[in-house]
Amino acid sequence: QVQLVESGGGLVHTGRSLRLSCATSGRTFSLYHMGWFRQAPGKERDFVAAITGSGGRTAYSDSVKGRFTISRDNAKNTVYLEMNNLKPEDTAVYYCAARRSSNILPQTTTSGYTYWGQGTQVTVSS
Repeated sequence: QVQLVESGGGLVHTGRSLRLSCATSGRTFSLYHMGWFRQAPGKERDFVAAITGSGGRTAYSDSVKGRFTISRDNAKNTVYLEMNNLKPEDTAVYYCAARRSSNILPQTTTSGYTYWGQGTQVTVSS
């Protein structure tokens, strides 16, 4: 069982930045692909970014590419999402997810992840 705890959400103005963190339990963090997803009220949970266990490969949704950066520190069992130039449409609950995998490419679908955090709210005001 892997437990995920997100932090770093909050209320910011358009154009500002936030960094989300997701701390995980367990001693085999480097074997897990990690992903960030978000869900706005009344909408489905959407893919944001993902990273392989080694950190060597990343993937982003078109809506955040160039603004968001996913990274991980395997020594700290933590994955990060650096969010720059935030827009009101980025407002959502952000979820961290984990999947044990040896695939070369990171998983980008919700169904591909096994473990989920409780989410952290990000609100961007105009």
